[in-house]
Amino acid sequence: MQSMKELQRVRITKAILGIVHMQVCAVDDATDEEILEFCNRNNSSDDHSVWKKVIREGSEGPFSPTKCKDYEGRTHFVVGS
Repeated sequence: MQSMKELQRVRITKAILGIVHMQVCAVDDATDEEILEFCNRNNSSDDHSVWKKVIREGSEGPFSPTKCKDYEGRTHFVVGS
């Protein structure tokens, strides 16, 4: 397992989550813009798919943000196109 210092501010945990979503692990203070820029640079599936939305608080079910179990100060976010 990587140490906290070796981790990027945002990293992909599930490149494909259903049809139009993916999951990332990000530092708690990462902005939507930072997360989306990372996702579009590192996981663009085709010319038509652009990551547009980070699902944040107020979401329910399997897409709601969850604290990372491995690293304190990080959260898993679902991103949608």
